[in-house]
Amino acid sequence: MKLCRFGEPGQERPGMIDHNGDLRDLSEEITDIANEALSDKSLEILAKLDPMALPKVEGHPRFGPCVGGIGKFICIGLNYSDHAAESGMAVPKHPVVFMKATSAVVGPNDDVYMPRGSTSTDWEVELGVVIGKKAKYVSEADALDYVAGYCVINDVSERHFQNNLSGNWTKGKSCDTFGPTGPWLVTRDELGDPQNLSMWLDVNGERRQTGNTNTMIFTVAEIISHLSGLMTLHPGDVISTGTPPGVGMGMKPEPVYLKKGDTIALSIQGLGEQHQAVKEDA
Repeated sequence: MKLCRFGEPGQERPGMIDHNGDLRDLSEEITDIANEALSDKSLEILAKLDPMALPKVEGHPRFGPCVGGIGKFICIGLNYSDHAAESGMAVPKHPVVFMKATSAVVGPNDDVYMPRGSTSTDWEVELGVVIGKKAKYVSEADALDYVAGYCVINDVSERHFQNNLSGNWTKGKSCDTFGPTGPWLVTRDELGDPQNLSMWLDVNGERRQTGNTNTMIFTVAEIISHLSGLMTLHPGDVISTGTPPGVGMGMKPEPVYLKKGDTIALSIQGLGEQHQAVKEDA
């Protein structure tokens, strides 16, 4: 299934994408794509619905973040060896973990605003993993059973804030609008193997990132197992699993960063596309 949320910010309604690619309203079935609605039991009930019998949503409403009520937004850094190389950093022995503030989360096609003082706003296409049930001390063998589904994430990053303001990377990752998420949540049964998905990102129509999740240093299962040994994961928690090479920080001979008026497009196989316009915060 492809589940989504549509409507104005703060007023999103739950939806489903049917076999023809049309948007259907799920409001009479569930209140939101969040929390317990992400459980195996709930998803099994939704899977039995006939999408064509649900109310069709006309027009082109805004897609909101594909999951609501996010408790934790956990990011994995340097999870592609070639991205670590372009960043001038060693391949990590264990997953590099940092947090992105949930207030950064926006819809997949919402504008991205560079914060005041930004000199180095960058792009990162990443596979998002949405947890569907409580996970604690989970083995790698069982880890994917705890996934509700997958989505596209643009882990937008302000590199000066991230690398030069001291402390944790979270500073450069949590600015408002720095977490476009969606357009939809594809359930784990439909997506299949998360470790063989092609991905790309364009800036102003020019290809910047090309990669595949099969080059991850730590797989989705390894990441979930590792995190669940450090903290309990809850339904609706989101994990952003790292980016392939081609970010602005790694461009030669000099880094190239986003500027006002730029456009970003990105996609992961089977998970849809995002499109953002870059603006300056007031």
